[in-house]
Amino acid sequence: MREIPTTKIIQTVAELCIKANIHADPGICSAIKQARCKETSTLAKSAMGVILENMDVAKAENMPICQDTGMVVVFVDMGEDVRVVASCGPAQEVKPKSLINLAINEGVRRGYRDGYLRASVVHDPISRKNTGDNTPAVIHYNIVSGDNIKITVMPKGFGSENKGGIKMLTPSSGLAGVEDFVVDVVRQAGPDPCPPIVVGVGVGGTMEKAALLSKEALAQMFEKNTDPVWAGVESRLLEKINALGIGAAGFKGNTTALGVRVLTYATHIAGLPVAVNIGCHVSRHMSAVI
Repeated sequence: MREIPTTKIIQTVAELCIKANIHADPGICSAIKQARCKETSTLAKSAMGVILENMDVAKAENMPICQDTGMVVVFVDMGEDVRVVASCGPAQEVKPKSLINLAINEGVRRGYRDGYLRASVVHDPISRKNTGDNTPAVIHYNIVSGDNIKITVMPKGFGSENKGGIKMLTPSSGLAGVEDFVVDVVRQAGPDPCPPIVVGVGVGGTMEKAALLSKEALAQMFEKNTDPVWAGVESRLLEKINALGIGAAGFKGNTTALGVRVLTYATHIAGLPVAVNIGCHVSRHMSAVI
């Protein structure tokens, strides 16, 4: 059993929060550059040029890419041979999940403080009092084999988050129903999620599982789908979404989305849950293994 001190988790999460907000994802940058070369709309081409310039300035000046530094979503792949221990004093028998929760949130707190990142989280959805340090994070755990912890930090801005959707389709809806729903969500979102966007889609499971899959898909955006059926769905969806003509920054053209990623899971005989999570043109995420 390998022991990992909370200080290591705190430091890692803090660094990921800062880096993810400053350094654009290489896959996104590459996709925007390729799309800009093919863009037919002069205004949209110009908008993508400004987006790329903004990414370069953010990196050079060590500043956030976007003023909305997001609510932090954290994916934790927890090795089953790992034990998280308190950093001060002897190892303590503390519930591992509660201890790692404390460490992750402390990492978010320090990252947003030390990185001078905007605190955007409110304590209660109705009273709306700001927590002041961008905590708590939304944390998802996955138990895996091994003695490492992989942490992925995804600062999720709500210009794009607000435009997602979920629908409990019936099995008879089939692939056509899935595709129609995804395209309709993007159509209704229009230019609000800051296109060119990336689109994460979750199909299957239950309502909450489909939603989680759609969020996870954003962190796997440019990975190749090994299932030929769903790879075809991704290709068709990208074509249909770009045919909407919303375009970069809403300036029309042929680049509304840079990519579509579909993740699936087993589901009930009576269900076909579908969730869509949209990422803006920076779609931030960064990972580290401890």
